[in-house]
Amino acid sequence: MKIHEKYINRCIEIAKNGLGTTAPNPMVGSVIVYKNQIIGEGYTSPFGGPHAEVNAIQSVTDKTLLKEATIYVTLEPCSHFGKTPPCSDLIIKHQIPNVVIGTTDTHSKVAGNGIKKLIEAGCHVTVGVLEIACLEHHKRFFTFHNKKRPYIILKWAETADGFIAPKTRNEQKPVWITNEFSRQLVHKWRTEEQAILIGTNTAMADNPSLTVRDWTGKNPIRFVIDKQQKLSNDLAVFNNEAETIRITESDINFNKPLAIQIGEFLHKKNIQSIIIEGGAQTLQTFIDENLWDEARVFTGKTTFTEGTKAPSFSGELLEETSIQDDTLRIYKNTL
Repeated sequence: MKIHEKYINRCIEIAKNGLGTTAPNPMVGSVIVYKNQIIGEGYTSPFGGPHAEVNAIQSVTDKTLLKEATIYVTLEPCSHFGKTPPCSDLIIKHQIPNVVIGTTDTHSKVAGNGIKKLIEAGCHVTVGVLEIACLEHHKRFFTFHNKKRPYIILKWAETADGFIAPKTRNEQKPVWITNEFSRQLVHKWRTEEQAILIGTNTAMADNPSLTVRDWTGKNPIRFVIDKQQKLSNDLAVFNNEAETIRITESDINFNKPLAIQIGEFLHKKNIQSIIIEGGAQTLQTFIDENLWDEARVFTGKTTFTEGTKAPSFSGELLEETSIQDDTLRIYKNTL
């Protein structure tokens, strides 16, 4: 493996520690190398805190080594003042001579300005190392800024015979199709994304809370489609465990395609990533409008014989995993 790729790989690896906490900032990873030895590492702190480059530089014990070091970073260092000062200025201040960048930042506030500033200050800048891997790593950030909508993950569980809900039910609560380990994984996913969304029917039929209970982490912001604000405030999704936002007819036009409007609404709310948890009608709406990036589909061993059919879609299968007697398939939208 080429030496630059080795260290950018490490940047991506440590950057994942910021998953679910950095938005609306990207989850960047940074490594500082002196004479083929890592002398500092850092990743983006929760929003409002220091960026990856700052944390990496601060972690270096002997700052005099920085003048002969190389700093690696998954994404172009920022060049503007936000919650924190520009990272490019800090690199220049410490006279780090070599900067290796995974991919440029297309965000209008940066867009090459960080690289330009570094070059003008005399830094030797290398751009595009493991670029495809870095673009994939920063998919939430780039989708939000380039497509003006969140990165959209569809998620559902279906029975062995292709249903996501039974025809009849006795109680207002979820009917479990998957095992406890699959459900725990779903809770982990909730900590990794900014938001989660369900439709009116799911809120009424399942009365889900959409919070993190089987994992440690932050609850996502809950969005509920509630056209005429008819859903009872007593439903679990409106408890005080997490923020909940209703999407009503005052927010979007229900006589026009819904998914694209919801995407625009979420973008205005600064939501970079969201899990669409159902139900069938809501999921199919996003599929039919081709407004999704990833689908995570569990198949359990249960059968219903009749009920609500699972959504119909096509995508590229990226991964297939067994979770005891459940099967998890992850698809990518290639359309």
